[in-house]
Amino acid sequence: MLACRTSTHYAGALRSRNVRCHRHRLAPYAVASAFSPDTFRLPSTAMPQILIIDDNTAVATALEVLFSLHDIEARHAHSPQAGLALLDEQGFDLVIQDMNFTADTTSGEEGEALFTQIRQRHPDLPVILLTAWTHLGSAVGLVKAGAADYIAKPWDDTKLLTTVNNLLELSEARRELERRRERERRGREQLTQRYDLRGAVFADPASERAIALACQVARSDLPVLITGPNGSGKEKIAEIIQANSPAKHGPFIALNCGALPGELIEAELFGAEAGAYTGANKAREGKFEAADGGTLFLDEIGNLPLAGQMKLLRVLETGRYERLGSNRERHAKVRVISATNADLQSMIRDGSFREDLYYRLNTVEIALPALAERPGDIGPLAEHFLAGEKPLSTQARDALQRHAWPGNVRELRNVLQRASLLAQGVRIEAGDLNLPRAAVSRPAPPATGEPDRARIEQALARAQGVIAQAAAELGLSRQALYRRMDRYGITSE
Repeated sequence: MLACRTSTHYAGALRSRNVRCHRHRLAPYAVASAFSPDTFRLPSTAMPQILIIDDNTAVATALEVLFSLHDIEARHAHSPQAGLALLDEQGFDLVIQDMNFTADTTSGEEGEALFTQIRQRHPDLPVILLTAWTHLGSAVGLVKAGAADYIAKPWDDTKLLTTVNNLLELSEARRELERRRERERRGREQLTQRYDLRGAVFADPASERAIALACQVARSDLPVLITGPNGSGKEKIAEIIQANSPAKHGPFIALNCGALPGELIEAELFGAEAGAYTGANKAREGKFEAADGGTLFLDEIGNLPLAGQMKLLRVLETGRYERLGSNRERHAKVRVISATNADLQSMIRDGSFREDLYYRLNTVEIALPALAERPGDIGPLAEHFLAGEKPLSTQARDALQRHAWPGNVRELRNVLQRASLLAQGVRIEAGDLNLPRAAVSRPAPPATGEPDRARIEQALARAQGVIAQAAAELGLSRQALYRRMDRYGITSE
């Protein structure tokens, strides 16, 4: 016979619960005394709820007492039917279930049937299987089918508590991630309902922040500088600002300063009289004149020559300008929004961009990240560009997420338009995307799902340093994420 091994904490808990310790009934399931109750205490303020489904009252009592010593509340159901009824009545964070319930039954079929029903009714609820060594094959099969883990009888208290706490933390992190995503979804809905977003398609928090800032600054007439790589959607941000500004009914005029020779940019901006330059056969109005009472969007502002920069600064400060070849002063009430993919600070240092103009343009800066840095936008943008013509296969979606997108949103649109036209099947496969492999693709995660340094850093950035949220996104426990952070030398600051 095995002796009843109880710690002082356990014995006291048994007495306080009016449970008698019998040598033969509790021996294999007694609580070890090798650790204190604080060793595995969860940080959450709400006590987690565990449901134990086991026909052996001694097993259930031992587990209930063990968990109570570590601030985990456990309830006991003596049969699969009672357990399923409790699950339907009350929310639980985790289930621990036996594999056999009827006397003299050892096949494990009852446990398999119970697990299947739990998965059908509560697909996200983690389940730990309690099994004898002779039933490990069945338990392993159920783990492959979705069970969280299996614990062999008699169990090791330390291992069981570690497993339970890791699963509870992971479940809470996933719930918090879902709550955060729901908050973000509601935030996007509120933005869409409150403002005219000019059909912007977005889901990533980075895009939402940029759009929210654009809507916020739209109420004023202050100059705005939008920074970001080519093709990232800077003009869409400018359109949103104009559409929600007091000048929303005025004209929106766009000029790409990088698309014209330097000698023609000034004429485009300020207009020109006949004969002002070779080929100027008649007078023409400039963009400032055309944008009077509205908004002028100057893309690639870093390409503006120094002479044009000086004239632009004057217009921003006084609202006055002259056409090229004329001394007559003109006036324009224009809100200027500029954009660049260049490092203007570096251009100031080398003398190719005026510092005073920079600070005049940069009253408010909106930084729009590259598409690769806002992966949450890739799926919604893909659906938008395809417009329901052909669905994407799972492999194609994965390929879109792995690609580095050096051309950003513009490249994504072109890739999908080409694939939709040329794909032979009823859906678009990864091969139809014709994406380059080694040159511009981000490495896919290993087949095992092991996150590399880049994935960990990206998850931490999206979770704003919240370890539990990043761990949930990566499918890791907090402890596992900390170990990988130590391995790669990543800090959470």
